[in-house]
Amino acid sequence: MKLVRMLGGAGLASLLLALPALAQEAAPGVAAAAEAVEEAAAVVDKGDVAWMLVSTMVVIVMTIPGLALFYGGLVRAKNILSVLTQVFLAFSMIAILWVAYGYSLAFAGPTEGGLSAFIGDFSKFFLSGVTLESTAATFSSGFELPELVFVVFQLTFACITSTLIVGGIAERMKFGALMAFLAIWFTFSYVPMAHMVWSGPGLLFGMGAYDFAGGTVVHINSGVAALVAAIVLGPRMGFMREPIPPHNLVLTYVGAGLLWFGWFGFNAGSNLEANALAAVALINTVLAPAAGALAWALGERITRGHASALGAVSGAVAGLVAITPAAGFAGVGGAIVLGAIAGIVCLWAVVTLKPMLKYDDSLDVFGIHGVGGIVGALGTAIVAAPGLGGYPLGDAAAYSITGQFMVQLTGVIIAIVWSGVVALVAMLIVKAIFGGARVSEAGESDGLDLTTHGERAYN
Repeated sequence: MKLVRMLGGAGLASLLLALPALAQEAAPGVAAAAEAVEEAAAVVDKGDVAWMLVSTMVVIVMTIPGLALFYGGLVRAKNILSVLTQVFLAFSMIAILWVAYGYSLAFAGPTEGGLSAFIGDFSKFFLSGVTLESTAATFSSGFELPELVFVVFQLTFACITSTLIVGGIAERMKFGALMAFLAIWFTFSYVPMAHMVWSGPGLLFGMGAYDFAGGTVVHINSGVAALVAAIVLGPRMGFMREPIPPHNLVLTYVGAGLLWFGWFGFNAGSNLEANALAAVALINTVLAPAAGALAWALGERITRGHASALGAVSGAVAGLVAITPAAGFAGVGGAIVLGAIAGIVCLWAVVTLKPMLKYDDSLDVFGIHGVGGIVGALGTAIVAAPGLGGYPLGDAAAYSITGQFMVQLTGVIIAIVWSGVVALVAMLIVKAIFGGARVSEAGESDGLDLTTHGERAYN
């Protein structure tokens, strides 16, 4: 959960002003002195800054080339360049949209009233007012980050969330239509969800929803969008009638390794400080995917007679997805159990649910990110319990699994409905603008590399 409370009221000044005697007799000079004490107490730690800059770069590697190679190996040889290009240029587009208005709408604006529970405003349009001196709060009172560091770290989350959707519609969508769809979805789904969950006045933030690094904002949000887009677009030619195997699992394996590496910045970086809680998030980001990989492999061995390489890396990604909202809340035991459950549930979603409902989510974005995100978001309420080794916010003795579970469930439902509606409307818009969102049958048969981009990956 990224805490950006640029609202003041923390530290020694708040404690002083809270005392009844001083509150009754406070004079302008006392208030000014208290504010001076608070301002003087806040420091920007160079170690935290260095950690956050490294985490930011690591998450970029997670996307390009990590996600691009993971997806690229899963499609057919005639479509690998299309996937690489879609991820690369979508990342580039969303990065610019983020600094243009995404950051402002997600994290700026009034602290209450109006639409502040759902969206910010344009007060930081193109980072207006974000200077070398402006800061963003961390989890610890008195420690801050340069605001620019927070801006660029959050930029990477916006980018990878949007590019995740590429996997759901791979091998059949017009490039221009895809870019337009992602721009609309980013504006009306990602940005409001980020505000609701991670910004102080946000609806789910105010309810106390736990989302350490993006279970609802990133994974459920993108997974549902990919599912809706895939259904509206329709299945690929030959889907469920002929095999559509991955063309290069070695690339997928390399991409999975880069994803796992990048996830350390994704999860541990979300602590915003280089301290023991960052180490908790980091070790959980080792254990949950390890458990997910083993659980998926075991499930395959029992149900299908073999444990596959693709299953192992898919299980690891499922574990990574599930631990994302719980990374800084779960103990190591909770992380292992959560990862293992995600591995089994996501295996079921990919192998059983998808054929049963006959939707062509090409690279199983919903089956792994959507379903895994739901498992993780709901499971966070359980693994965060102090009695199970967790690290909840606030008074540990007052923590209620049932109460937190209901809050998490509310967040999941809002994310599913919000993203689904926005994705549906966005798909209808791009279909109207582009005269259909699919490439022609001939173009799909020949492959998007050649027909859309004029290139071949292998000559």
